[in-house]
Amino acid sequence: MKNSYSLFSILLFSILLSYSCKQNNSMQEVKKAGADSVAVFILKKEPVSKQISFPAELIPMEKAEIIAKVSGYVKSLKVDIGDRVQQGQVLAILEAPEFSSNYAQANADVQTARSKFLGSHDTYNRIVNASKVDGTIAANELEKVKSQMMADSSSLEAARSRLGSIAQQRDYLTIRAPFSGIITQRNVDVGTLVGAGNIKPLLVLENNSSLRLRIPVPEAYTSAVTDSSFIQFTVDAQPGITYKAGLSRKAGSLNLTNRTEIWEFIYPNKNNELKSGMFANAFLKMGRKESSLVVPSTAVATNLEKRFVIRLKEGKAEWVDVSNGVNLDDKVEIFGNLSEGDTLLSRATDEIKANASLAPKIQSK
Repeated sequence: MKNSYSLFSILLFSILLSYSCKQNNSMQEVKKAGADSVAVFILKKEPVSKQISFPAELIPMEKAEIIAKVSGYVKSLKVDIGDRVQQGQVLAILEAPEFSSNYAQANADVQTARSKFLGSHDTYNRIVNASKVDGTIAANELEKVKSQMMADSSSLEAARSRLGSIAQQRDYLTIRAPFSGIITQRNVDVGTLVGAGNIKPLLVLENNSSLRLRIPVPEAYTSAVTDSSFIQFTVDAQPGITYKAGLSRKAGSLNLTNRTEIWEFIYPNKNNELKSGMFANAFLKMGRKESSLVVPSTAVATNLEKRFVIRLKEGKAEWVDVSNGVNLDDKVEIFGNLSEGDTLLSRATDEIKANASLAPKIQSK
C-alpha cells in the first residue's frame, strides 16, 4: 500500500513539473511575440491648412537720413522731431563763407574768359575779311588766329562750368525735404560743423502714412499658399486690437543666413495709430493646393544622420528618408519616397533596425 502511494506521488510530481515547464515556455513565447509586435497605421493624404503666427516688423514706407553734402556750419534749423514736412520744404540752412568767395572768384574768371574770347573772336573776323584780298594775310597767320579764338572759347566754357559747379554746391547749403513725412530724429544744433564725413545724419525723415509689414517666412512654408492676400496682425502697444494688411510683394529668394524669404504687406496708417519700428505678431493662413501625406509626429524619427519613417513591408522594417513640411499640432506633413496606403510604424526609433521582423498591430491615427 505504501509503495502504491509513493508511486502515485512521484507520478503526480512529474505531471506538475512538466506542466510548469510548458507554461513557462508558453509565457516566454507570448513575451517574445509581444516585444516584436508594433503599432502601425495606414498612410493617407489629408488637406493641409493651418494658421501660423510669425514675428514681424513695421517699417516706414520711405525713410531718408539727411546728410550734408558739403561742409559747413548749421546756420538755422527749420524743423524738429515730430514736425510734419512737405516735399521741397526747407529743413536746414548751412553757412560756408568760402563758397561765397569761391563763387565770386569763379564769376570773375568767367567775365575774364568772356572778354578774352570776344577779343580773339573779333580779331579772327577782321583777319578773315582782310584775307579776302589775295596776298594780304598769310595762310598760317589765319590758322593761328583761328586756333587762339577756339582756345579762348574752350576757356570760357570751362570757366562757366566751374561757376555752375560752385553754384550747385552753394545750393547744397540749403537742405530740403526729399518727400513729405515726419521728422523722427535730430542730431545737430545751430553752430554745429557738419559735412559728408559725419557718422550721424543731421535729420531722419520718415513717411509713415503707410507702413511696410515685413515677415521672414521659413523655407518650409514658402511654397504654401495663403487663403487670401490679406493677413491679420497685432502689436503689443495696442492689446486687443487686430489690424489687417494686404500682400504687396515677396523677395523671391531666401536669406542664406536664416533660410527665410521676406514677405511684405502694406498697412495704410491713416491715423498714424501705429509707429515704425514696432514689432508685430502676424497670422498667416497657410495651406496646400492639394492634399499631402500627413503622419503623427511620433512617426518621424531623427538621428545625427537623417530624418526618417519606418515602413513595414512584408513583415520587415524599412527606413525611408523624409523631409518635414507644415507642422499641424500633433501631426506633420512629410515628403519622401512614400505612397498613400503604405504601412508605417506609429512610433519610429532608430532602435528598430532595418530588415527587423515585426508583427503589425493596426491603430488609427
